[in-house]
Amino acid sequence: MESTTRRKRVLVVGGGTSGNAMTVLLRRAGIDVDLVEARPDWNVRGSGITLQGNALRVLREIGVWDEVREHGFAFDSLGLTAPDGTVLHVGDVLRTGGDDLPATLGMQRPVLQRILADAVRASGATVRLGTTAEILTQDDTAVTVRLSDGTEDRYDLVVAADGLNSATRAAIGIDAKPEPTGMAIWRVPAPRPAGVERSDLSHGGPCYIAGYTPTSKDTVYAYLVEAGRDRAAIPPESYAREMRRLAEGYGGPWDEIRDSITDPAQVNYTCFDEMLVEGAWHRGRVVLVGDAAHCCPPTIAQGAAMALEDAWVLSRLLADGSAWETELLTRYYERRIDRVRTVVEASVLIGQWQLDGVQGDVPGLIDATMTTLKELP
Repeated sequence: MESTTRRKRVLVVGGGTSGNAMTVLLRRAGIDVDLVEARPDWNVRGSGITLQGNALRVLREIGVWDEVREHGFAFDSLGLTAPDGTVLHVGDVLRTGGDDLPATLGMQRPVLQRILADAVRASGATVRLGTTAEILTQDDTAVTVRLSDGTEDRYDLVVAADGLNSATRAAIGIDAKPEPTGMAIWRVPAPRPAGVERSDLSHGGPCYIAGYTPTSKDTVYAYLVEAGRDRAAIPPESYAREMRRLAEGYGGPWDEIRDSITDPAQVNYTCFDEMLVEGAWHRGRVVLVGDAAHCCPPTIAQGAAMALEDAWVLSRLLADGSAWETELLTRYYERRIDRVRTVVEASVLIGQWQLDGVQGDVPGLIDATMTTLKELP
C-alpha cells in the first residue's frame, strides 16, 4: 500500500553559512527544501574566516570536512606578539570540536562558501538566486510566502537565515536590531609570509588588535581593529592606502603583508555589532538561525561556529519525529540561548575592555568560554 504521508517542506531564506548548513542537514533528513538567496552570485565574497573546532564538528556532520581540511590551514596554537613582531607568548588552543579535530582552521571565506554551495546543490535542494521572500500569512499548519520572482507557495516552516539585518526577523515582529560596539575592523587577503603557521595577535600599537591567520598553504588574511568610524566618510578608493597606513605600526610578518596591500577592492571595512534576540527565536512557523538571531564581534572567532551550531541543533530537532509545533521551536531556543549568550557576552566584553583601556583577564575569559563550548550544543 502506497504511503500517504506528505513530505515536509521548508523554505530557507538566505544562502550564507547557516542557511547552507541548514539546507544540507534538512535534505539529509529527507525534508524538501527551497533555498532563496538575495545575491545573484550566492554571496561568494570576503577575505578569510577562522573556524574553531566546534564549527569544524558541524562541517563534518554536513559532510564537507575533508574538502575544508584540504583547502584550509589547520593549527592548534595562538601567538601573542609585540607591535614590532616579537613573539611574547604561544599557547595551545582548546580543541572544542573534540580531540580528533584541529583546534582552529583558517580558510578563505569565498572557498568555504563555494564548498557549502556545492553541498547544497548536491543535496537536491531547489535554489533560487537573486531572489527574496515575503511572508504573506501563516496559520497552525503552514506559511504562505511570495517570492520576488512572482511565485507563491506554502511551507511547513520558514527558516530565516538572512543575516544580522534580517528582513524576515523584522517582518515577523521581532524588533531586535544589531547595535554597534564602537569598534571596526579592516580585513584583507594576502600571500602567506614564510613561517606564519598560526594566528598571531598584537594588542597595542596604533590599533586595538593587529592579527593575521593562515588560510591556505599560500594565503593569509590580515586584520586591524580600531575605533569605529563613519564608513561613509572613508572613500572606498582609499581603503588600501588607509590599511597600509595603520599597518605601519607593526613589524615581523606585517612588513610583507603591508607591501601586498595594493588593491582597495580587496580591503573590507566593517563595524562590529552585537545583538541577541531574547525570548523565542520564532513567531509561529518562522524561526531564526545564525546572525538573524545573534551576532557579536569576532574577538574569540565564534560567530560562524554559533551559526553552524544553530543549524545543527534545529535540523536534528526537526528530524526526530516530533510535531513541528511551538514546543519544538521553543526547545530549540532553550538549547541555544545560554550557550550563545556566553559567546556574545564574552566577545563584547573583550572589546569593551580594550575600548576602556582595562587590563581584563582575556586569556582566562577565552579559556572558560572554550571549555564550555567543548560540550555538545
